[in-house]
Amino acid sequence: MVQIDIVVGTVYGAAMLVAETLAARLEQAGHGCRVFEEAELEDLDASRFLLVITATTGQGDIPPNLQPLATALTDRAPYMKGWRYALIAMGDSSYEHFCGAGRHLDGLLQELGASPLLPRLEIDATVDDEPEKVALAWLNDWLNKL
Repeated sequence: MVQIDIVVGTVYGAAMLVAETLAARLEQAGHGCRVFEEAELEDLDASRFLLVITATTGQGDIPPNLQPLATALTDRAPYMKGWRYALIAMGDSSYEHFCGAGRHLDGLLQELGASPLLPRLEIDATVDDEPEKVALAWLNDWLNKL
C-alpha cells in the first residue's frame, strides 16, 4: 500500500473532478490518499507518492490555488531527489500555451531532482469532454508500478 498526496490546481472544477475520481480508484486499490486543493510545501512528504493534477489558466499560468506551492518550490528550491511523482496537465489546444502550467511544474519538479514515474499526461479539453475518464484509463495503465 502506497501513501499518495494528490495536489490539485483548479479553476472551474474539472481538475478537482479528475483528482476525486483518481483518489477513489487508488483507495479502491488499497492505497491511502490525501487531496490538497491548497497545498503548501510543508504539507508534502518525500515518503509519499506525489500526483499533481493541474489546469492551465490565462497565458499558460498556474491556477491561483496552486500558485503558492509553485512559488515555494521556485523560491526555496528544495532538493527533491528520492521523490516520485506523476503529473496530469489539463488545457485547451486552441490556446498558444496549451498545458503550460503542467509543463512548467513537470520541468520544475525534475529540475529539483524528483523522478517522474512516467511521462506526464496532457488532456485536451477540445478533444476530451470527460477528462476524468481519460485520467482513469491512464492511471489503470500504471497503477501496478506504485
